[in-house]
Amino acid sequence: MEIVAALGVGALAGFGIWLLLQVRSFSVILGLTLLSYAVNLLIFFGGRLGGGWPPLMLREAHDQADPLPQALVLTAIVIGFGMTAYLVALALRAKGESGSDHVDAGGER
Repeated sequence: MEIVAALGVGALAGFGIWLLLQVRSFSVILGLTLLSYAVNLLIFFGGRLGGGWPPLMLREAHDQADPLPQALVLTAIVIGFGMTAYLVALALRAKGESGSDHVDAGGER
């Protein structure tokens, strides 16, 4: 289970970095989004990777999941969604003004 999770996080991070290095601004935004998903999964898997533990604090339960990574990932998802919406708005405005969605389109003036 841990090997599959590590390969999944690595694939997401690698593909996100590859998209981040592209010249189109929407590819860069998609790369940032995939990279944030990889970091979120890494933090989430850092809590505990396994099943059978209740996510809530119960008196009769002995092993419980750590709620801190879940809270951190939930906060990161909200912040990542806001950042993605801002970057999409910024990219659309840049495309409207320059007529191109290249990352360095403003440097040609």
